Amino acid sequence: MYSLSVRLAAEFIGTAFMVILGNGSVANVDLKGTKGNSGGWMIIAIGYGCGVMIPALLFGSISGNHINPAFTLGLAFSGLFPWSEVLPYILVQMIGAIVGQSVVVAMYKPHYDITEDPEHILGTFCTIDATTSKLNGFISEYVGTFILVFSALGITKAPFFKDNLGTAHLALGFLVMTLVASLGGPTGPALNPARDLGPRILHSLLPLKHKGSSQWDYGWVPVVAPIVAGICAIAVYKGIFL
Repeated sequence: MYSLSVRLAAEFIGTAFMVILGNGSVANVDLKGTKGNSGGWMIIAIGYGCGVMIPALLFGSISGNHINPAFTLGLAFSGLFPWSEVLPYILVQMIGAIVGQSVVVAMYKPHYDITEDPEHILGTFCTIDATTSKLNGFISEYVGTFILVFSALGITKAPFFKDNLGTAHLALGFLVMTLVASLGGPTGPALNPARDLGPRILHSLLPLKHKGSSQWDYGWVPVVAPIVAGICAIAVYKGIFL
């Protein structure tokens, strides 16, 4: 059992790595003049899949590799995680997401400067519903997060993996990659309040050229929908299988 401070460090680093690798892949595809410009959605799917898989392999046995407030809150509501640690976990997840996004901006700064489409810039920070529909966004984020959290808990608790949790955490990367490839079209997707809210806050603060609106009128959707989905997913899994 690791101390809380060590587990918080793991959550901070894990969330930062997820955002760096995930949003870094979005920046590589969407920002002007990059080597991967217009490289396609599968680059983003692979980037986010590995962005979750690598922290899972690093920290799954240390902090549980939540790196997602929806997962932390879902576990707590079902009595599988102590409420006393929820706020510290979420706080470091948020800080990790902001720090991770700061690294993406630092690395891609010349490309941000020459990219004139504000939605391409915003999309490297946070999510946008492709049809500007909050309802569609909520449904998409809810369904995607439900599958993510339900499957992540199932994979890590499954008897099939009980003697090899390393393989289980490897599978989480393929889970996220598939979710982005299959269900990512409508919103991005976020599936994680910290991954969206932290970078959106940074977007609103940075003086980037051509950055446009941070779209705060939509910003609540990728926060509320994943949290509700996470709570429901873990409650359903626990009610049936635990």
